[in-house]
Amino acid sequence: MMSSTCIRRWGGQGVDVALHAMGFLSVTLLSLGLVLPSLAAGQGGAGFDTVVIDAGHGGRDHGARSRYGLAEKEVVLDVSQRLAARLRKGGLKVHLTRDGDRYVPLVRRTSLANATTADLFISVHANSAQTSRPSGVETYFVSLDASDAQAGRLALRENDAFEGPLPGPASQDPLAALLGDMVVTEHLHESSEFAKLVQQELARLGGGDARGVKQAPFVVLMGVEMPAVLVEIGFLSNARDEGELRSPAHREAIALSVSRAVEAFGKRYDARRGIRKGAGGRQAAR
Repeated sequence: MMSSTCIRRWGGQGVDVALHAMGFLSVTLLSLGLVLPSLAAGQGGAGFDTVVIDAGHGGRDHGARSRYGLAEKEVVLDVSQRLAARLRKGGLKVHLTRDGDRYVPLVRRTSLANATTADLFISVHANSAQTSRPSGVETYFVSLDASDAQAGRLALRENDAFEGPLPGPASQDPLAALLGDMVVTEHLHESSEFAKLVQQELARLGGGDARGVKQAPFVVLMGVEMPAVLVEIGFLSNARDEGELRSPAHREAIALSVSRAVEAFGKRYDARRGIRKGAGGRQAAR
């Protein structure tokens, strides 16, 4: 569930105020016998253990193409599969929204992610620009208002694959809407946190510009019921970036960097919910 009022509270003081209000309302809801998902997790729920990786585009949707014919759909699928292998090796459950060269509608990707009840959603893409100058990586989390004109244009391009009406509230019940807004606000806070971790790790690879964390209205991130980010791993329109994205070693380095960010985020996620790893990898509440 997602409302424009809540989504506009994506950064800075707005999120802090919203989270403070959420804490106050949680006490009231507990007195009514209602428990927010984050509170339930802190009372013995499972810890961070499931990630959804979304390889952008696929099938008839090639995404961006480099001057020499490298297709975005090919690069991001390879990086996504490498990332999935690393996360699985680390003990996490991983779901891929596509595991081959096939077309998957954006809303289908969202519904697949929600069906897994995962703890994190990562959409992997490669960028492109009208000139060859822009380069580097950048990471996004959702907002109805793009952080700048370039971010807005990127969202429009990535949303071209969307078919059907925009996602909207699933219920008109006022209490359900309030609960939904509170959960989405928490997810936005965590999405922002994870986006920063990813960007920091990828920036260590060097090369390209430090493009930072941004916000934009990506359809694939709207309605995802978990922290979610979209990562642009380089510009296919830039000769240096394209050369790196052709390299299996660089793709593996990207996967390693993102996996490190996932590991750091998972530890914070569990700590906030009062969850620690027990013997044999089991989850236990403090």
